[in-house]
Amino acid sequence: MFSGSIVAMITPFNEHNQIDGEGIRKLVEFHIKNGTDAIVPCGTTGESPTLTHDEHKKVIELTIKAVAGRVPVIAGTGSNSTAEAIDLTSYAREAGADGVLLVIPYYNKPTQKGLYTHFRAIAEQVDIPAVIYNIPSRAGVNLLPSTLAELAELKNIVAVKEASGNLEQMAEIMYLCGDKITLLSGDDKIILPVLSIGGKGVISVVANIIPDKVSMMVDAYLKGNYQEALEMFQKTVYPMSRSMFYETNPIPVKTAARLMGLPAGNLRLPLVDMEEGNFNRLKEDLNKFKLLEE
Repeated sequence: MFSGSIVAMITPFNEHNQIDGEGIRKLVEFHIKNGTDAIVPCGTTGESPTLTHDEHKKVIELTIKAVAGRVPVIAGTGSNSTAEAIDLTSYAREAGADGVLLVIPYYNKPTQKGLYTHFRAIAEQVDIPAVIYNIPSRAGVNLLPSTLAELAELKNIVAVKEASGNLEQMAEIMYLCGDKITLLSGDDKIILPVLSIGGKGVISVVANIIPDKVSMMVDAYLKGNYQEALEMFQKTVYPMSRSMFYETNPIPVKTAARLMGLPAGNLRLPLVDMEEGNFNRLKEDLNKFKLLEE
């Protein structure tokens, strides 16, 4: 259902550090023009932890309106509170989202039974295609392939964004789930390895600044043009993906977008501007790949 190059879109703020609606519209046009296959508002890259509930819903609504049905919108609606996740997911469905991205509950570290019950509760109460987002480094708990295989039996659990970095775990997901679920890479630095074991795309950070390159690379691979995809990965996508993690995401990518003249605005606390050394490294990388305005 969801495949290809999917961007985890940044949330642009205006000079008053409020949601920039016109900025969202411009970013959506930038992505559609450059081949992005679907858009995720309000993910980690969209600074969702610092958005109020009203702002969260507003960003989802503005993104859906700007996209106007041209590509799928997969709204980030996860939470470490099941009731809150159900509320946000219900809102996204009513607003017209094509799907939702549900991060594993963070900080409270549920058991595997708790994870299963959490996602099942959302799936049973809101009829919308759901992508589960497994990111142990941020959540403090890992969704095991066996648990995901159980969840894959639910009709609206359609995909997983895997950001564990563990290719063996992803291979086990494919072995246990087969075609019941779509595997999407959650780490730009290993897109090709994930595709090679059966993945169908990526939910990408670096696609915020090089959407055309990520889209062409994934499309080339899925069409069987493996050497072409490898060359694009090695020459551009991989090195720029490394740049996006000089500091905590989304600090570098939002900084890069701002330097490129894209709507971005400042970061919200507790995220702060890049350290000078890392900022200079990032700027050098952007210059190297001719991403800065003349």
